[in-house]
Amino acid sequence: MKLPASYYNFISYVGSAIAIISLMLILFMAILTSLMEDVSSYLGILILLILPFLLVVGLILIPIGMRLKVKKSKKEHTSLSESRFILDLNIKQHRNATFVFMLGTFLFLFFTGIGSYELYHYSESIEFCGTICHEVMKPEYVAYQNSPHAKVTCAQCHIGSGAEWFVKAKISGMYQVYSVLANKFPTPIPTPIENLRPARETCEQCHWPQKFYSNSINSEKYYLTDKENTEWEVQLIMKTGSTNDASGQENGIHWHINPNIQIDYIATDAKREMIPWVRYINKETGDTLIYNSQEEKLLEEAKDTLHVRTMDCMDCHNRPAHNYLTPATFVNNAMASGEISKELPELKLLAMELFAMSFNNTDTALLTIESNVWNFYKDNYPEIVEEKTQLIEEAIVGLQNSYSLNMFPEMKANWDAYPDHIGHMEFNGCFRCHNDQHMADNGKVISKDCNLCHSILVQGTGAEKEYASLQDTLEFKHPVDIDGVWKESNCSKCHRYLY
Repeated sequence: MKLPASYYNFISYVGSAIAIISLMLILFMAILTSLMEDVSSYLGILILLILPFLLVVGLILIPIGMRLKVKKSKKEHTSLSESRFILDLNIKQHRNATFVFMLGTFLFLFFTGIGSYELYHYSESIEFCGTICHEVMKPEYVAYQNSPHAKVTCAQCHIGSGAEWFVKAKISGMYQVYSVLANKFPTPIPTPIENLRPARETCEQCHWPQKFYSNSINSEKYYLTDKENTEWEVQLIMKTGSTNDASGQENGIHWHINPNIQIDYIATDAKREMIPWVRYINKETGDTLIYNSQEEKLLEEAKDTLHVRTMDCMDCHNRPAHNYLTPATFVNNAMASGEISKELPELKLLAMELFAMSFNNTDTALLTIESNVWNFYKDNYPEIVEEKTQLIEEAIVGLQNSYSLNMFPEMKANWDAYPDHIGHMEFNGCFRCHNDQHMADNGKVISKDCNLCHSILVQGTGAEKEYASLQDTLEFKHPVDIDGVWKESNCSKCHRYLY
């Protein structure tokens, strides 16, 4: 099959070779990956990004070579000097060239369409988001896999539906790729994410506001830092909604996103932990109340420079898929699940001392956990080492696993870098506003009353547990006698770092 004389040049040959080899590799790897169960994210980049790019480069080189040969022949006054474009299908070479061009164009468009479709889905996949920038995204990817949203793709929350936010995300992603390649990313990655799509356009596609749920029961087990690792149980009725489903969001925690109510606030720090100004607007009556903190008063001139944010789901549920648990929480969970044994004396206290240490990398942390646990029991409880060696080994593995799932020293990512605004145990959370310090001009305050959000049904240990009926509530009893300090101080002052 003869092609136009201008095709026969080195550049066009190279372009043809690159295009053909790239196409063959794409087809071969597509077949190969279809037979594989686990496909590497890097192989996906090769198939959907690199090889198609090389294919396009090869196809572009063909006409470039032809053009250069025509110009050269014109300059040398050879038979290819004619510059007019002539297509005569009666000439065999022209027919062949037209056939090759049409076939090549069809195949190119066909595979480009398939490739673009696959590339779109691949770029939205969990593997792409979580494993391409392995070091940078490892903390978020690991935390995500152990979250309640582990079956929800990254794009469903971070992008949502529609072309507009897809384009915005990809443009933003280009700078993120540059930051990773140029090693310009901060550690830890700062949050909250600026210009995040409103929760009503993402979260509420699944957690739809037209369906509200009434109260629920939450049961937690805590272990004290005493010799016996004393178990302390608390059961709460969480007042997420009204007592009656039909009442919707008239009461309860989710009253904050009642469509007839608007809550605005100003935060003076990037993590939104300090909130000195809150505005309540009743959309039905038009009533408006502005609450100012009596501890940290916001200057009038500062109000004009700070951002006024309207409260939505993310202001409380700010770590829905990437939550790093505090050491006290993940050790409690490991004990409650039996992953580590509470039979080992002082294990909770030992674990808290270990996780208060700073490490430069995960390997060092894991080795330190192992050596310190063994040394502690050898020095203080040699009989335990002899009688319960397996429990110690299991405890070491359990502590190492818990650490690996929640603390990432290479990226400086842990619970302290990413406050969780749900509740008030480890972080101020609810107490950012509900602290009895935010007062309106009419004297009304945002109450710190515990019973606004939950009622205690059960608390205590063993035979000393206290019980209340569903219609009643217990007065909170601190597991350790601290002379009522908990009434005057926020829980987070101790529980964020110590217990």
